[in-house]
Amino acid sequence: MFIRHEAEEWWRESRRDLEVAEKLLEHGYYNYTAFLSHQAVEKALKALIIEKLRILPPKIHNLLELASALHEEGININEILDDLKDLNLHYLTSRYPDAANGMPSEIYSRRMAEGCLNMARRVIEWIEKLLKT
Repeated sequence: MFIRHEAEEWWRESRRDLEVAEKLLEHGYYNYTAFLSHQAVEKALKALIIEKLRILPPKIHNLLELASALHEEGININEILDDLKDLNLHYLTSRYPDAANGMPSEIYSRRMAEGCLNMARRVIEWIEKLLKT
């Protein structure tokens, strides 16, 4: 599936983060489920940037900026844009009380965590399709 070794490494880490997020959900670590859902998507986007654009991805965590780099090169991101917008917030709010207006471990619910996980799965599935073409 991959031509570039760097892309494969980012992809494997993305899949691992998604797997860990699923396990954390079952153990009630909802804020970390949300965080790792974001991380899984970030790493998958970086794999796609490496593979399709043939450049190293920028060292940023903003999912919208990463997707924008793909969009500028002609990849239509509209299908995943809303999921990226929603997931993007969880990079900080899932970990820091000052970003979450409270203790992240207390304000995240199972429903929120499941939503993040489902969004991550959709985005990663979309990326996987592009990687196979």
